[in-house]
Amino acid sequence: MMTQAFRLPDPGEGIHEAEILDVCVSVGQVVREGESILQIETDKAIVEIPSPYTGTVAEIKVTKGDVVRVGEVLMTFTTDEAGKAPEQQHLQPAEAAPAVERLPQKVAAAQANGHPVPASPATRRLAMELGVDLQAVPGSGPGGRVMAEDVRAFAGKTAPAMPPAAGRDVGAGPVPAPARARQEAATEAPEEQEAAPGPGRPLIVEVPPLPDFSRWGPVQQVPLQSVRRTTARQMSLAWAQIPHVMHQDVADITALEMFRRRHAAEVERHGGKLSLTVLVLRAVVAVLKQFPRFNASLDAEGSRLILKQYYHIGVAVDTERGLIVPVVRDVDRKSMAELAMELATLVEQVRHGKVNRDDLQGGTFTITNPGAIGGTTFTPIINYPEVAILGLARTRLEPVVQGDIDNFTIAPRLCLPLHLAFDHRVNDGADAARFMRTLIDTLHDPESFLLRI
Repeated sequence: MMTQAFRLPDPGEGIHEAEILDVCVSVGQVVREGESILQIETDKAIVEIPSPYTGTVAEIKVTKGDVVRVGEVLMTFTTDEAGKAPEQQHLQPAEAAPAVERLPQKVAAAQANGHPVPASPATRRLAMELGVDLQAVPGSGPGGRVMAEDVRAFAGKTAPAMPPAAGRDVGAGPVPAPARARQEAATEAPEEQEAAPGPGRPLIVEVPPLPDFSRWGPVQQVPLQSVRRTTARQMSLAWAQIPHVMHQDVADITALEMFRRRHAAEVERHGGKLSLTVLVLRAVVAVLKQFPRFNASLDAEGSRLILKQYYHIGVAVDTERGLIVPVVRDVDRKSMAELAMELATLVEQVRHGKVNRDDLQGGTFTITNPGAIGGTTFTPIINYPEVAILGLARTRLEPVVQGDIDNFTIAPRLCLPLHLAFDHRVNDGADAARFMRTLIDTLHDPESFLLRI
């Protein structure tokens, strides 16, 4: 007898861990190869894990709710050398034991290391129905994976000496035609069919060298300046690491513009400028307090979300050297006049190259407003390691229908297109829609969130 350890197999496709949803067996229970022993969830897919051995469950190392990584031991089994439980040895003929010697090198090595034969649950069920020992089947799939076609081909070659299928006595004779028809119908079911692997192409594409553009006409080579180099690296990092999703909507800022005009002169007396960006800056923080997952960073290595309890908002500034994002700190603790003065000072320092490095770090959320230049829609890129960015497009006076279908009016309203790019690992589309809806309602009624001048 021997003890076999069963580890979480690698499902491929970049999946490295799974959550245990259910443990279907208990210590001391006798199980057959192919019977379900665990239910796990990976990438929103629920999968039943079959037993790789016929044996007795010796130890269970996981419980419901555990998150395990590929390669971790899930449970151990007590089996005989052929992978059968002592109580179940009569279920398989003794001749099946040496079959491991006929395995391809890769699969044989995996069995020698105590790993199960790589095969899907459908293939395992097919092997059980046809009475085929998976350890004896050469796998033609990637990494030696045993496919359904391999099992059927093996069963055809060894039909005269094939071990009996589960539930039949040794020597019971060939499978009756009705049973054989049921087996064939089951193996041909679409949900259990496995596509034969194609020749395969590498998914990683090498970036080819640039052609000699001077072959087609005159060119000029201009080295990237430091700001543009930094921007290029940061954007490449953000685009490669963050799965971007965009949510767009339009805010009616007619009342907000009236508010801005009423208080602009007072703010100017303090040395600031009450711009649309300043007003949105304050409104965004009010919304971030209600939706803290947008004021966060994702620690992918530690598998945790870092929720920041401070509100340092980056504001993208267009300069001759490129886009620079200074950070306005503690936005929620400052009056509107203070924010207007601080932002005006930062913008001036950025455009004259006098901004400090510390002024460009520590942001929790970013706002970018190219609307003054033009454009009705665009797709901002998140400023890594933040998880969201809000873009403001050009405001426009538009006719808007108000009321309902039975009683409506058409009035001129000042409309602001909003574009929220967010990290889909942290927030879902519904979260973004609620965030944007709350922001629009806040901008629609600026008096409601107690703007302090």
